[in-house]
Amino acid sequence: MSLMNGWFWIIAALLLALVEVLLPVWLFLGVAIAVLAMGVLILIGVWTGSFAWALVVTGVLSGIIWLGLRRAMGVQHGQVKIWRTDINDNHP
Repeated sequence: MSLMNGWFWIIAALLLALVEVLLPVWLFLGVAIAVLAMGVLILIGVWTGSFAWALVVTGVLSGIIWLGLRRAMGVQHGQVKIWRTDINDNHP
């Protein structure tokens, strides 16, 4: 079996999507989409390069997809609570 089998990449994409469901941080979704795209490209025969270059292209593609998701979804307001006072502070 070869690591350049498109089905391995698609299964890896599904596993990364599962990790995204368990840990929703948008990072795993971008990587899963990039890995899925590379798997499809390998499966249909468009990508004929080496495994190392496939990893490089997948990494760059996942960064671009993550930036796109970050721009599209944005940071939700109220996502982080900033405490300005402490419970032990004496306030009149």
